[in-house]
Amino acid sequence: MKGKAHRFGDDVNTDYIISGRYKFKTLDMDELAKHAMEDLDPDFYSKVDQGDFLVAGSNFGCGSSREQAPLALKHAGINAVLADSFARIYFRNSINNGVPALVVDTSQIEEGDELEVDLEGGTVKDLTRGLELETKPLPKVMLDILSEGGLIDYVKKHGGLTV
Repeated sequence: MKGKAHRFGDDVNTDYIISGRYKFKTLDMDELAKHAMEDLDPDFYSKVDQGDFLVAGSNFGCGSSREQAPLALKHAGINAVLADSFARIYFRNSINNGVPALVVDTSQIEEGDELEVDLEGGTVKDLTRGLELETKPLPKVMLDILSEGGLIDYVKKHGGLTV
């Protein structure tokens, strides 16, 4: 996967990812995507190209267990979220909804850097800075879920979840 980095800091909660003021008005993910991250960056949606990455610090996705948070990012064009750490519920919601969430030291990644991510190999290359960052590779079952687009699509295709 290749794309550019959209950089945010620590403790980005699910209300910043997609505000409740929109979540309760529609379930249309393409409409919600237009409002993703807007309280932190009002121009976020217009800056994202399909396949880009959201890069954050620690505790990304803290707050409520809002499933719309990873879905809004996915529909905005975000290919994966890279962070120093994730809130546990966000991490599971992200994988279950087909959005890779990778724990990696993001301190050297800057806004606009061109990134290349290898999920299976567990590497993040910052092509702009010539860096190769290691991440803990996701378990095979998570890679399988992601390859099908999320947990529901995986279960529909395979008739259940085998570990």
